[in-house]
Amino acid sequence: MGRHRTSREDLRERIRRRRLTVGVLGMGYVGLPLALEYARAGIRTFGFDIKPEKISQLQQGQSYIRDVPTAALAEQVQTGRLIPTGDFRHCADCDVLFICVPTPFTAHKDPDISFILQATESIAATLRPGQLIVLKSTTFPGTTEEYVLPLLQRTGLQVGEDFFLAFSPERVDPGNRVWTTANTPVVVGGVTERCTELAVAALELVVQKVVPVRNPRVAEMAKLLENIFRSVNIALVNEMAQLCDRLGVNIWEVIEAASTKPFGFMPFYPGPGIGGHCILIDPYYLAWVARRYDFVTNFVTLAAEVNESMPFYVRGLIEREIARLPVSLERARVLFLGVAFKRDVDDLRHSPALKIMELLWHDGVRQLAYYDPYIRSVEFLGRRLESMPELTPTLLRQQHIVVITTDHSGVDYEMVCRWSRVVIDTRNACRHVRRSRARVVLLGSGR
Repeated sequence: MGRHRTSREDLRERIRRRRLTVGVLGMGYVGLPLALEYARAGIRTFGFDIKPEKISQLQQGQSYIRDVPTAALAEQVQTGRLIPTGDFRHCADCDVLFICVPTPFTAHKDPDISFILQATESIAATLRPGQLIVLKSTTFPGTTEEYVLPLLQRTGLQVGEDFFLAFSPERVDPGNRVWTTANTPVVVGGVTERCTELAVAALELVVQKVVPVRNPRVAEMAKLLENIFRSVNIALVNEMAQLCDRLGVNIWEVIEAASTKPFGFMPFYPGPGIGGHCILIDPYYLAWVARRYDFVTNFVTLAAEVNESMPFYVRGLIEREIARLPVSLERARVLFLGVAFKRDVDDLRHSPALKIMELLWHDGVRQLAYYDPYIRSVEFLGRRLESMPELTPTLLRQQHIVVITTDHSGVDYEMVCRWSRVVIDTRNACRHVRRSRARVVLLGSGR
């Protein structure tokens, strides 16, 4: 009993005195900002990743994530507080370990938690008494206790006594300058009360508000609810936008009017499709785990299907406008403005713009180009496609169709509308444009 008590109390004291070492597995959009926060708090922090090119960049103090300033990163690397490494044996040196790895889905839209399992195996290889492991990757309820815990307990160490395990979902919003890793509240649920207590203490070193919940399943389900809430509401307005196109009603005016109600309504907006990591994937994670309990998430899955249908709908809008011009599909020149999945970020994950481009290519549209000030090149059907270096009147005049798929704030939409033949606006980016409105085909406007 004394050894067990010492492991917990020793870790709690290390956290209290800030004399601990932290490890973050996965140097992506979640892991790198988290590692930087701990390093800036004066805590020795290892940043682990399996990609040598990432580690090399980080060791040189260079950030590859827009939300992580290179100057801030370089300072922590140079002082030795942030230690990027691909050597997972250093997990043994860490008192607290965060797992922040991707959780994609398979071709059949089943969960792929292989990165979580791989990270857990790396930790288990050097697991010792007195370590706290916190899973932050978005996943389905039961992952922490049914998949991560057994791998760690194979070592013979016991959770809640020798080592400690919790789940605290990430809440990263790429490009958001207001809500950051430090000031965005997080929830955390431990496998035992001791696990929760220690995880709360460790997170409070860098996060302003930490909310404990009963267990990991509550935290896992809360994360899915947060994202599926958005998925369902976006699907609603996407379907309404398609209906408004038939009714001859402008969905954007409808949403603006409904937003005047001071209670019981929250505005969501249509678009060319869902991108990013969470909102597109999470409905399928929930649907998969629901099937294990003989439950079908009809409503949630239908919303996901509506959102995934939007690139096909936009493809139809584009081809309709091409058909109205004296040009064939094969000769039509189509320029996409923005390929990032959302405004003012350099994140391509599940970009709806790329999906639309693929659909057009398969339909015979071969002269495709894009301009995105944040993304220099993309892999497109096995080809490398470079962004146009500059958005100019000459470039716009050369196109048959210009499609706004991402409403980056730095784009001059007055110029876009003035010099383009046809503008298909899927984001209402041209709402403030006063001239040349006749050239704009707005998604959901009833035109």
